Parts: sequence; C-alpha cells; structure tokens
Amino acid sequence: MRKSELSIPEIMLIGGTRGLLGAGIALLLADKIGTSERKSVGWTLFLIGAISTIPLAMNILSKRK
Repeated sequence: MRKSELSIPEIMLIGGTRGLLGAGIALLLADKIGTSERKSVGWTLFLIGAISTIPLAMNILSKRK
C-alpha cells in the first residue's frame, strides 16, 4: 500500500474540487431551474472541478513513498 502525506490545506482543496465537480454534475442533471442557466452553471462548475483536479492529483502522486 502506498502512503502520501497531505497537509490540511491540500485535503481542503481536494474536498473543494470534489464539491465543485459534484455540484456541476448535479446541476446538469437537475430540472429545477431553466435549461440554459442550469447548463451554463453546471458546465462551469464541472470544468473548474475537473481542471483543478489535475494539478492536485499530480502533486499528491509526486509525494507517494
């Protein structure tokens, strides 16, 4: 089993990006607000969450022992 040491801010960033990704997906699947608003906000949150995950993942993978 590989272990990585993470600081509290790194854990918070990971949680934040997961939250953005989840919120984006939820808005894309929801029918409560108008289609155009829902899609634009949903895609924005999804893309921010997905794009911000890449540097975080690279940072964590580089710290593996």
